[in-house]
Amino acid sequence: MKIILFANTDWYLYNFRLALAKCLRDEGWDVLLVSPPGEYGERLCELGFRWISMPFSTRSSNPFHDFSLLNKLVKLYRQEQPQIVHHFTIKCVLYGSIAAKLAGGIKIVNAVTGLGHIFTDTRLKAKLLRPFVKGLYRLALGGDEVRTVFQNSEDRDTFLNWGLVAKEQTILIRGSGVDVGKFAGRGTRDAGRETIKLLFASRLLREKGVFELLEAFKVLRKGGHDSELLIAGDLYPENPSSLSDEDIKSFEAIEGITYLGHFDGMRSLLSDCDVVVLPSYAEGTPRILIEAAAMELPIVATDIAGCRGLVMDGVNGFLVPVKSVEPLADALQKLIVDFDLRQRMGRAGRQIVLASFDQQSVNTKTVDVYHELISVARDV
Repeated sequence: MKIILFANTDWYLYNFRLALAKCLRDEGWDVLLVSPPGEYGERLCELGFRWISMPFSTRSSNPFHDFSLLNKLVKLYRQEQPQIVHHFTIKCVLYGSIAAKLAGGIKIVNAVTGLGHIFTDTRLKAKLLRPFVKGLYRLALGGDEVRTVFQNSEDRDTFLNWGLVAKEQTILIRGSGVDVGKFAGRGTRDAGRETIKLLFASRLLREKGVFELLEAFKVLRKGGHDSELLIAGDLYPENPSSLSDEDIKSFEAIEGITYLGHFDGMRSLLSDCDVVVLPSYAEGTPRILIEAAAMELPIVATDIAGCRGLVMDGVNGFLVPVKSVEPLADALQKLIVDFDLRQRMGRAGRQIVLASFDQQSVNTKTVDVYHELISVARDV
């Protein structure tokens, strides 16, 4: 059996889906990884995987460029003749699914990891594109040969209410999971530590709540709370919501903030922090929050579909309203001043991950989707 895993970056395949690729290879699948070019493609090849570069822009809304991508994918799928293709991220889902249908005879699994900036951006261009994108979704997600995996039930309900997908062709799998052996609890931290380290780790997009976090951090500093905010993540110029170099310079100038840029060793970074914060406007199920909980770190996140269930308010962290500043600062302040609360919430978070977000369990559920699709094809 051959399967293609297609994502919008090689970084995503390496960091989020490598364990799935290894699981499939161990089962005897022929695994082909496809993404735009990047430094992680070579790493995937070094691990013995076949990887193909498929250049395209995630930002482009030019139909001629997208037609070129669609044409390349149809040729690739016809040449490789996989039994299944699994698409991650919006453009891969939309054009990959249409290409697979045009190529013929291919079963399709789509991972919807959130609504995307088209549905969260308030600008006119995004609003004008929404009907077109919804039409593409209906075309991409429809059909007996397609299964769509959602990371939270509210995103699935939204797609159902919009008539983009049939309920019987949807599956709920919370995120890509985490290696609970690698991301293990840190044990008891020094209760006498004076400066509490807060970590924000995500793509630097406006809808991740970066500016609200900066304002909340200023409130904390004015209140005399000794804390440091570490910001880890890349600019994402392909996305119209990306922060700019000027934005980076402005918050680097704020006392107590350290900008780390792209950071590969997330486990070591988490082990040196006390609280993880993600005040995002919309998420699927954020990997960084799963990793943080597995490492027994308390979490402050927004009260949105992708965070609820992973973050239980008052149990392993706090949920605050979207685009809020004062509630965000209050939640962080509670954790900064209370060592025992951080320890208690951290331990509770790891238990939540062990119960619902273990990587092995997530991969097993995902492979079960593949087998179900193949068995349906054989029955027919």
